[in-house]
Amino acid sequence: MQVLILLNHNLTEEQIKDLKNLGITEFINISTEKWGQIPPDLENITQFLEEYFNALKKNGKRGDYFLIQGDYGATYQLVNFAKDLGLIPIYATTNRVSKEILNPDGTISKQNIFKHCRFRKY
Repeated sequence: MQVLILLNHNLTEEQIKDLKNLGITEFINISTEKWGQIPPDLENITQFLEEYFNALKKNGKRGDYFLIQGDYGATYQLVNFAKDLGLIPIYATTNRVSKEILNPDGTISKQNIFKHCRFRKY
């Protein structure tokens, strides 16, 4: 079984292990730099997403997983498209630990640490 991946970052070792536990043996990254650069001023992004629609049609098979996170509108369109193709769209959930740090100058910085928890179906 394979997973098609469309993210703004690389998978962590923990995420890879969790995907393998789902029976994934092949990882296909369809991400491009463009995925993280969706123009906020476009009224309609369907044409902008065309390469991702094509990548899903070309590489995906019914029953494959599709790991996607990113721009809400783009994710919504691609999740629906993937479901129509018989793919299983999923996203990662995390536990977040937030820590406030008092700086020498008296200001406070906030650090967020995200730890992978599990994958969930859309």
